[in-house]
Amino acid sequence: MRKAAKFLAIASIVSIGVPREVEADLVGAPMGLGSAIQYIKFDAPTLPPMAFTLFCLKYENECKPRLMVFRRGRLKLTPQRWTELNQVNRQVNLAIRPEPNMEGLAGEKWLLHPSSGDCNDYAVTKRHELIAKGFPARSVLLSEVVTSGGQHHLVVVVRTLSGDLVLDNISPHILPWFKKSYRWVRIQTPKNPNYWASLGERSV
Repeated sequence: MRKAAKFLAIASIVSIGVPREVEADLVGAPMGLGSAIQYIKFDAPTLPPMAFTLFCLKYENECKPRLMVFRRGRLKLTPQRWTELNQVNRQVNLAIRPEPNMEGLAGEKWLLHPSSGDCNDYAVTKRHELIAKGFPARSVLLSEVVTSGGQHHLVVVVRTLSGDLVLDNISPHILPWFKKSYRWVRIQTPKNPNYWASLGERSV
């Protein structure tokens, strides 16, 4: 019965008119997870990355606090929103040529739409594009993680009622946060993008 219900739900979504290139993604879309939904839990306030502070000086509009309209601030994940998430994730991943930062902290320059760059550039560009498409800033947050190889890495977390999803330049697939093999370090807060909070490992 569960498999049949899931199939009917997917079929109803696809029938709305989603483009062919994202139909395959919809099959794995994290919609209607019910009790399996897990949300990120914000822990204690913490300092933002130093490079983020410099980013805000360069791109002031990216860091302006926005009005909180809804109490929880989570986005309803509609088929259209899911399509837009996948489009932005793909387009930015293809538009920026990967170029690792070999200069350490001195080379940390978060740029919008560079021709080449590292994870930071992918993440801030994706956040910019999603907000430009009408995603509320309170639901599109930058988050610092540590990969299984010990590398500090920046991703975008989209807070939805269907769960917190991760847009990543390492993978073309958008996955729930708890399915990523990362150690979660800190994240922007929904009320003010200039304030960051720490995250306990696998907090829910």
